[in-house]
Amino acid sequence: MALVTSGSGVGPVIAEVEMNAGSDPGATTVRATVVQASTVFYDTPATLDKAERLIAEAAGHGAQLVVFPEAFVGGYPRGSTFGFGISISILNPKDKGKEAFRRYHAAAIDVPVVHLLCLFQPCVCIYILTEEPTGPEVTRLAAMAGKYKVFLVMGVIEREGYTLYCSVLFFDPLGRYLGKHRKLMPTALERIIWGFGDGSTIPVYDTPLGKIGALICWENKMPLLRTALYGKGTEIYCAPTADSRPVWQASMTHIALEGGCFVLSANQFCRRKDYPLPPEYDFAGLDEEPSPETVVCPGGSVIISPSGQVLAGPNYEGEALITADLGSNEKPFADLGEIVRAKFDFDVVGHYARPEVLSLVVNDQPQLPVSFTSAPEKTPATKTTVLSPID
Repeated sequence: MALVTSGSGVGPVIAEVEMNAGSDPGATTVRATVVQASTVFYDTPATLDKAERLIAEAAGHGAQLVVFPEAFVGGYPRGSTFGFGISISILNPKDKGKEAFRRYHAAAIDVPVVHLLCLFQPCVCIYILTEEPTGPEVTRLAAMAGKYKVFLVMGVIEREGYTLYCSVLFFDPLGRYLGKHRKLMPTALERIIWGFGDGSTIPVYDTPLGKIGALICWENKMPLLRTALYGKGTEIYCAPTADSRPVWQASMTHIALEGGCFVLSANQFCRRKDYPLPPEYDFAGLDEEPSPETVVCPGGSVIISPSGQVLAGPNYEGEALITADLGSNEKPFADLGEIVRAKFDFDVVGHYARPEVLSLVVNDQPQLPVSFTSAPEKTPATKTTVLSPID
């Protein structure tokens, strides 16, 4: 795995680097890594094994925050139409597509439900993690974060019953699952296979590194959704994606400048051989089946500062750990110096806002298809963890 570091956007990918050599080891700084790597498609245990190797390597280089691409666990079904073409017909049973969905559903993971209670003012928020069956994957990811002492932001395909969601999970260095963001608006054919998130999963977590939030892929093009994240004070804006086009870089730079925040965008780097072979898995929309070595997603992962400076990446060469220090030994990120300087010019939800003319109201309540008027039964086995989310 190559390590791509600050200032490497125009240089070669290098295997190792000693960052801040000779600096005071006790100095405060935050090192962030975005992972650019492929899922082991249809094999979730192997994907988790790969994730742990990557987290261990990133932590070995001093990373305190590790961000993975969209749908890393469960896989991004690039090139698959699940039996549907441009013209969708319900009359056609699409048996092959249904079987593909069954396998994709099997590779997804169950995610715990986290409830937020506000007990009194000033607001003390308690997350209650219910002990309902969730499968071992979230437990294992939490253990990885705890073992390697990192904040972990992981793109997954979440399974709730028979509906799938594209989600991002958050974990802290104590090995705790914090919560999730479900993709609010799937794009194009994604809407065939993924459900829609709602306003109840747009979290921003107040951590020792800064306030961390995430939006997924083309959600980042939704101005009102970005504003909701800015309104919660996002300082480290994570953008797991499947978009490898060069124009994506312009979007990430714009968000860094607009939000006055650090932007960390992680994408997969995939070759055709990273997916099952035909006829088990077909790439649609191509004149011919690509060769095993054909790059089907070239990555483009990047880290950008609040001033719009590219700190690391974009990388289009292969699987890599794209790493940068947010702040410096002289101006540690904990002081929020660069963010404050950026906000002096433009604070989108502060001095540059005009709420008497333009305002945003976010419905952050869960939108359930079925609700019951009777009080829910108390769950006997619960764990409570006091955290500091952003209201």
